[in-house]
Amino acid sequence: MNQAPAPKELKRRIKRYYSHYPMYRPSYLAMQIAGRKILQLAEAYLHGKLLDIGCGEKWKQDLIGHTVDEYIGLDHPGTDHDSGAVDRFGTAYDIPAEDGEFDSVICTSVLEHLEEPARALLECRRVLKTGGYAIMTMPQSWHLHEEPRDFYRYTSYGLTYLFEQAGFSIEVLQPLSGFWVTNVSAHSYYWNRFRRKRRLHPLRWLAPLCIACLQSLGLVLNRFDRSFEFTWAYIAVIKK
Repeated sequence: MNQAPAPKELKRRIKRYYSHYPMYRPSYLAMQIAGRKILQLAEAYLHGKLLDIGCGEKWKQDLIGHTVDEYIGLDHPGTDHDSGAVDRFGTAYDIPAEDGEFDSVICTSVLEHLEEPARALLECRRVLKTGGYAIMTMPQSWHLHEEPRDFYRYTSYGLTYLFEQAGFSIEVLQPLSGFWVTNVSAHSYYWNRFRRKRRLHPLRWLAPLCIACLQSLGLVLNRFDRSFEFTWAYIAVIKK
């Protein structure tokens, strides 16, 4: 069972989570926005025993671990991430868990990497208790990543269909950005390509500065942007 951390300790943990995404990295802007929303929804909906599907190095435990009593990370044996923090090895199609074992689930940026998302949602529903909630994020517009296991992009209409077909009710389904975050992120990842150039290549040294400037601009523009049809991703809260 987790004890609620003191305010200073909680602040330190959340700061540690965001430290994985510094401003000179192209993921900074998207992770700042997604992290704030995930934390807000976790505090409102998650509790008890939680399963993090596709947990990687379990960084999100620092962000939302205080909202639950027990945090269990699941990932597949062939993960490209350091598997030292993984609690259970399995797949989104075959979770080593009893029916209804978990009060809560979080699954972020995973659904696009699954050949059969509908099957994975049914398995998620199986391990979730009746009345339990799951928080998920899925991209609508994002570059190819973790290839070749990158299969789908999702609209709100496609997600509504998938969730309802799997037997979930949708509590929240919101875009995470508008035009500017999506496009600033794309430009940042383009500049990131130059960071892999030869050591003396001038753009290798210019790229982090350009990325940081773009990310800062995106944070400002996002405050006024309501063009949500251009969102880079959606966040959902679904209920069994």
